[in-house]
Amino acid sequence: MGPVVRLDGDIAEYCLECAMAMGADYAEVRALDRREEEIILRNGELDAYAIAFDSGFSVRVLADGGLGFTSSNRWTREEARSIAEEAHRLARASGRMGHIEFSEEGAVEAEWGVKQRRRIEDVHPEEKISALLEVDEEIVSQGANVISRALICETELLEGYFVNSEGSRIRSFVPRVGFVASGITIFESGRMEQIPFKEYGQSGGWEVLEGWGLGADLAREVRAMKRLIEEGKEIRPGRMDLVCGPEVVGIACHESCGHPMEADRILGREMSQAGRSFIHSEGPFWIGARIGSELVTIVDDPTIEGSYGYYLYDDEGVKARRRYLYKNGVINEFLHNRETAARMGTRSNGSARSMNYDREPIVRMANTYLLPGDMTEEEIFEDIERGVYMRSFAEWNIDDVRFNQRYVGREAYLIEGGELGAPVARPIIETTTRAFWMAVDAVSREVEFQAATCGKGDPMQGAPVFHGGPMIRLRGVRIR
Repeated sequence: MGPVVRLDGDIAEYCLECAMAMGADYAEVRALDRREEEIILRNGELDAYAIAFDSGFSVRVLADGGLGFTSSNRWTREEARSIAEEAHRLARASGRMGHIEFSEEGAVEAEWGVKQRRRIEDVHPEEKISALLEVDEEIVSQGANVISRALICETELLEGYFVNSEGSRIRSFVPRVGFVASGITIFESGRMEQIPFKEYGQSGGWEVLEGWGLGADLAREVRAMKRLIEEGKEIRPGRMDLVCGPEVVGIACHESCGHPMEADRILGREMSQAGRSFIHSEGPFWIGARIGSELVTIVDDPTIEGSYGYYLYDDEGVKARRRYLYKNGVINEFLHNRETAARMGTRSNGSARSMNYDREPIVRMANTYLLPGDMTEEEIFEDIERGVYMRSFAEWNIDDVRFNQRYVGREAYLIEGGELGAPVARPIIETTTRAFWMAVDAVSREVEFQAATCGKGDPMQGAPVFHGGPMIRLRGVRIR
């Protein structure tokens, strides 16, 4: 993987000039160089090593009330003019089906990026493969019968350039490292447990992977599953207190707060793909409605340095900021791009993301999590007479309006007299978004993040994100 070459801004600028010369009301050009590397290890053997390079640019045009989008990977002036013409034609044609506007946003000139302490492109493939083999060795050396596992490491270098007719010009550079442990399966005494999927990711250089302690973390997971097989107990169904670890809190934040607060989903744009939202202007849930206890403040913040979903300007050139989705238990603000913001009479809060030059920016989450409280983890547990601590989840399900949901614990423990006891086999909670967040009566001080890849759109776009939070306590939850 060679050094990144700066994008040809002249072609992007020329494409913009062509679009405006054709009579566009607004135009933007977004260019991207993407360099990727993937290593797959299956059961301790190298299964695949691949590198790829993709480079291209897209133009988006507002004209006659319509929106047109086209892209190309051919870096020539002739092609730039051609796709500008096509975008303009599509905009005029789509204008017959409805009027689209963008919110007014200021022009920006900026250059931002993520520094690598150890450049991904300088680390030899053999060293990267060796790092995965070391992780695999730790997984299988825990005294458990690990019968299958897959380890996947992905790196990417992204150089972007954005220019629009309002005067914005933004350059960016983001290196990312991702790692997935998939299907770690333990078979002992005729019983099987699995760590189906665990993902790690950050923006930065190779140093981020070196700092995760992957081997030790996954080894601990294997030991926990072995103990579950040997000592795990079924729980008697009933109402009791529940403590959720950051992994469970994170998936609940992402699925029952982040997705339903996407303005395009609220407006019905995702209805035929991923569903709608329980939030509706004519229903009981809208801005100002209570959805959780006073302790529940969930934010989405792209500006967390080193995060998997990090960016300082979104893919419409809008400056990123922290978004307060649920604030002190009240629905506070939606995730907006410029189109949804204009439709709802507000301004974009920098939530437009695209995963490649040939995909249109859509409303996306970045890093969605619950803000911390003021309790220690010991205080969270100490006054629970009988309950369950769900440290991680094996699966989750949620309906297409993001209200009714179900979580199945992977690593979980009985709580008796404020103390952790025996492992609990697959405790299940079935609840609603409001019931879950209203039951929260304690939040710990420490926040932990988990990396994830959030799927959305047609064609599908997988966006790198963080979700997470502190440990929380819920009172009187039905568990079975």
